[in-house]
Amino acid sequence: MTDFNGKRVLVTGGSRGIGAAIVRRFSRDGANVTFSYFGSEKAAQEIASETGAVPVKSDSADRQAVQELVKAQGPIDILVVNAGVLEVGNATELDPDAVDRLFTININTPYHAATEAARTMPDGGRVIFIGSTNGNRMPMAGLAAYAASKSALQGMTRGLARDFGDRNITVNVVQPGPTDTDMNPADGPQKDVMHSFMAIKRHATADEIAGMVAYLAGPEAGIITGAMHTIDGGMAA
Repeated sequence: MTDFNGKRVLVTGGSRGIGAAIVRRFSRDGANVTFSYFGSEKAAQEIASETGAVPVKSDSADRQAVQELVKAQGPIDILVVNAGVLEVGNATELDPDAVDRLFTININTPYHAATEAARTMPDGGRVIFIGSTNGNRMPMAGLAAYAASKSALQGMTRGLARDFGDRNITVNVVQPGPTDTDMNPADGPQKDVMHSFMAIKRHATADEIAGMVAYLAGPEAGIITGAMHTIDGGMAA
């Protein structure tokens, strides 16, 4: 465990799955955690009651709402942008509005959240995006827009690492593969297909992803920036 006592942490999309595991991890390690949610109010209240973290309802598709969310926290030490959406289907048949919303939440929101946070973030702060192994490799059809959005995070991470480096603020992206959550359960109908691409043929746990995030947020990772951290059981190997 890392000592995050006194650290202010904001996690976007923290009510379920990987986001909830990240909220639990930072809370357990002593941080003052705020997390956003939008459509999962019951889950958000449950996580808040369990951890003592503060839930804030905020629409990640609304740039002004995202900026106001970040600004309202005052200077934060660690920003984790986990909120994201997935659209699956033939690229010629997907609803264009749904694709545009995916790009807004998965690309625009991380950029605006990070730049707003950096305005007041103390030197030595941390920005961590949650991407996907699909930013490296797309082994199946139907996920072109999603893969494009996660690849975009890679360029964003490299660029912002340069922009914030003179203040020792690190910027990294964690890229999970199949992870056992409500959206992608370990016993789901696609598990055998996904595991066929992997060297370690199982889903990750959300806690394993949270552990990677905690390491990157901790003092031993102060020189790690502008990097992609893939945690996918060898799917992209």
